[in-house]
Amino acid sequence: MPARLSRGSLLLLVVSLRLFSAAFAGGCAKLGRCCAGRSMACVGTGWRPDGSHGPCYCDEACPHTLDCCHDYRQACPVVSCIVSDWSEWSSCAEPCKATHRVRRRHVIQEPKNGGEACPSLEEKAGCLEYWTRHGTECKQSLIPALITTGGYGKARKKRAVSNENERNGYCVEFQLTAITEGCLNGNSSYTHWMKYLSEGHRVCVECQHPALDSRSLHCSGDGSGAKKNQLLHWQAVGNPRCKGTWKRVRQLGTCSCPSVHSFLFI
Repeated sequence: MPARLSRGSLLLLVVSLRLFSAAFAGGCAKLGRCCAGRSMACVGTGWRPDGSHGPCYCDEACPHTLDCCHDYRQACPVVSCIVSDWSEWSSCAEPCKATHRVRRRHVIQEPKNGGEACPSLEEKAGCLEYWTRHGTECKQSLIPALITTGGYGKARKKRAVSNENERNGYCVEFQLTAITEGCLNGNSSYTHWMKYLSEGHRVCVECQHPALDSRSLHCSGDGSGAKKNQLLHWQAVGNPRCKGTWKRVRQLGTCSCPSVHSFLFI
């Protein structure tokens, strides 16, 4: 009478048979395909990772539908998107008007087999240049006041045309009276500074070359000709939904506000 197998031996035998069968069953490697998206043509017959047997797939949808072939992860490894570093910022799209500058990056490796998708390949930030493409100074006046973060000043000074008679700038202190909700909705890292604009707070806005007009010795929109307590309008460059009103408090030789409340006429 043949000896009976113990339960443990029987289980080991079943597992061994499955592994043996899987080695010879149809899989992604045998099929030689790893399909994008969901492809009904990317199908084989063999063991699935859960131990069941039958039609199995080698497409990006199979991990979600749980019908991959047993060797999907080995034959079709996840590859996430890889992008390059950001390029340098471009010059302003158009001179002599509030517009935008652009920086871009490109895809080095496209995502495969359900890998992480590529991030945004382009970013824009508000800017304005006071010089034409031919190097002549723009003559137009900009109203309302256009402002940006104070950090833009150093980069702009490097690009400005040097002049021995260049005038020193000044700072104007304003009290913010109204701010649109659009200032809180900037998604780009280059619009985060707008969230420091708060009703009732005082801010310092610097007027520096080249925004400083060489004839009037003022920046457009600085409120120099305004009446006392007159409401003046301002607009944040880079987010057209961020704007509001303020009252001119005084003009200062230097800015004395905290850095988060210091801005720049553009």
